[in-house]
Order: sequence, then C-alpha cells, then structure tokens
Amino acid sequence: MKANWEKIEKNVGVLDVEIDAEQVAVALDKAFRKVVAKVNVPGFRKGKVPRAIFEARFGVESLYQDAIDILLPQAYSEAVEQAGIEPVDRPDVDVEQFAKGQAFKFKAKVTVKPEVKLGEYKGLEVPAADAEVTEEEIAKELERLQNRHAELVVVDEGPAQQGDTAVIDFEGFQDGVPFEGGKGEMYSLELGSGSFIPGFEEQVVGLNIAEEKDVNVTFPENYHAENLAGKPVVFKVKLHEIKRKNLPALDDEFAKDVSEFDTLEEYKQDLAAKLKERKEKDAESARETAVIDQAAAAAEVDVPEAMVENEIEQMMKDFESRLRMQGMNLDLYYQFSGQSQESLKEQMKVDASKRVRNNLVLEAIANAENLEVSESDVDEELENLSKMYGRSADELRTIFSSNGYLDTLTSDLKVRKAVKFIVENSKTA
Repeated sequence: MKANWEKIEKNVGVLDVEIDAEQVAVALDKAFRKVVAKVNVPGFRKGKVPRAIFEARFGVESLYQDAIDILLPQAYSEAVEQAGIEPVDRPDVDVEQFAKGQAFKFKAKVTVKPEVKLGEYKGLEVPAADAEVTEEEIAKELERLQNRHAELVVVDEGPAQQGDTAVIDFEGFQDGVPFEGGKGEMYSLELGSGSFIPGFEEQVVGLNIAEEKDVNVTFPENYHAENLAGKPVVFKVKLHEIKRKNLPALDDEFAKDVSEFDTLEEYKQDLAAKLKERKEKDAESARETAVIDQAAAAAEVDVPEAMVENEIEQMMKDFESRLRMQGMNLDLYYQFSGQSQESLKEQMKVDASKRVRNNLVLEAIANAENLEVSESDVDEELENLSKMYGRSADELRTIFSSNGYLDTLTSDLKVRKAVKFIVENSKTA
C-alpha cells in the first residue's frame, strides 16, 4: 500500500492512497461470496452459482461497492497509521479508481488533531481561596434543610403566594383554538420554580381557590414547536387547591429527626465541619479551573469545528442521560423549557469549544513533560470504577477493551496527570 499525506489547510489534509491489484482481487472474492449467497439464478442452488456465470449474468461491476466496503476501512486505518496522523472526524472519501485487475486508488480529506503551541503553564498564580465557614452560611444551610423537610399543608383560604404549590387545570388557546400539548388537569405547579413559560406562574400568584383566570403569555422565539414560537397565547386556568410549606422549628427535635445528633448545637457543629470540607473541595476545584484556563489562554491552538461538534454531541448524550435519571426525556424538556434542539446545542457550543481547547492544551503539556500513564494507573482507575458500577475490574477491562474505551480511559488519566502537574507547579497570588 502507498499512502501520501498532504496538508491543505491548518488542520485539514488529503490522504492519497493506492492499494495493489492483488488486494483488490481478494476483496472481490469476499464480495462474491457475500453476494452470491443472496442471488437466485435458474439451474443453480442459492450460493452455488459459479463465479464466471455470475459475472457474465450480472457483471463484475455489481461486486465493486461491496468490495470497496470490505477494503476501504482497513486500508484507511493503515494509511492513517502510515502517515502518522490523528483524525478527529470521519473522512470525506473520493474513490478515484476501482476495477478488476487494477489498483484501488482513493483520496480521503481528513480533519486532524491540531498542533498546540504552549505558552506559560508553570508558576501560574491563582488567588487564595477562603475556606472558612460563616454563621450566615450555616443559617442558609439550615434553611435549605428546613425547606427539604417541610410538610405541604393544604391552605383553606387566601390567595396563592410565591413558593406555594398550586393545583390547577389549564388549557392553552392560540387565536381561540386549543393547541396540542397545552392542556393539563389537577397539575401541581410550584409557583416561582420557573418550570412553566415565563410570565405564567406570576399570573397564578394571587388567585383564590376555585377562581378562574385567563393567563396571557408569549412563547419564547426559540420554542421547539414552530407554530407557537414567539406567538401570544391564552391559558384558561382554574385553581383547585393551594399547598403551602410548613417549615419545622429549628430545635433539638429537628436535629434528632434529620441527623444522628441529639441537640441542634451538635448538629450545627457537624454542618460547619461538612461545609468547611465542601468549601475546601470547591477551592481545590476552583484552583484547578483557574490554572487550566490560564494555561489554555497562553497557548496557541486552532480548534477544528468538527471536534467542537463531536463534543456537543457527547454533551447532549450526557444531558439526556441525566434527564432520564430524573424521569424526563429531551422532548419533555423542550416542551417545558421552550428550547429547541438547535438552541440547546448553540447554548452548549461555548462550553464545548472551551472543553476541547483545554483538553488539547493539557495533552500537549503531558507530552511536553513526558507524563506517562502506567498499567498500574489503569488498574487503579478500573478498581475505582468497579466500586461505582458494581462490576469487577477485570470485567470492566474486558468491556472497555471490546468497545475501544480503554484508550479513552488512558487519555483521560494522562490529562488528569497534566492537571495535577500544573496545579502542583502553581503558586498562590
């Protein structure tokens, strides 16, 4: 095989590949065995048609696409390895020649991982973080816990207030006509949660039990349903019930109910210790973020759009997975949030671009400092993951190896080593 790599743009080049005629013949043989098992020729059992008769009846050209499909993936992989490049997206392949008895020639336009020119990444200065816990922070944490353990009590009279849960019927109309997905009965809506269209919840505040009201709102311009995006609508709303949080008293009994402590004072001391530990972890995370951002800002790298798009797709999968854990899916999310798939992806784009840039810079730092991932590093990580997933480390290794994730895991560990390196080599301003 011959493979020639020529760069035509910053991160784009062309692989010019030629495969000898002998390999083409082998691929055609494989294609024939695959195709002949599916064709019917009078006088022959399926799969038993001689090659010469098959080619005379259907033409050898009928095997070309299957032969290309057999030959191309392996040929492309070998060409990439021979050229010493690292593609970051699917190639754009143009077959220039493929015929029986001839060499197979194709060109592949390939986007490759960009080169990184590192700037300063040692001795970076970051502000000192305050991990001390204040009385105000303890009070806010206690308030949060009060709300979590509050009872919802039915209110018999008086208007609905912010923070109440309003049990409502609603039906939406556009120009007097009901629209799909705009109706609900006995729906529990927490006022102030922001879960409905902007302006809806504020207009339910003040309603009394059994009272009805026309709620006028305008759907966001980026709403997923095009027929409603940016359009004014009217929701006919009826309030059936009001439920209000009844906060428990902050006393020793509260401490006993929510913790293993007998007194509120003991519980507050434990909260203070946990808050301090959390703040210390947050400070450590903030320090990591600060040095990574500084190292990335000091580097020169042209991030390919394909890498950003791939990162967005991964972020979308992660987001959908988190929604499912909450009993929701993307369609419901679009409906409740008013966003579309396009607007959500656009919202993720800045973060995706930053993630890709940071990872590229960290990989370059790891290479510059000769930071290597040992087999024991991988074993340790697999042991940690085994506790998380409830599978043995050997099982996880087999699974990761079979789907190609072991290389990704190794790359992630290398990036973590780079983060640790620049943090240890940073200083407090």
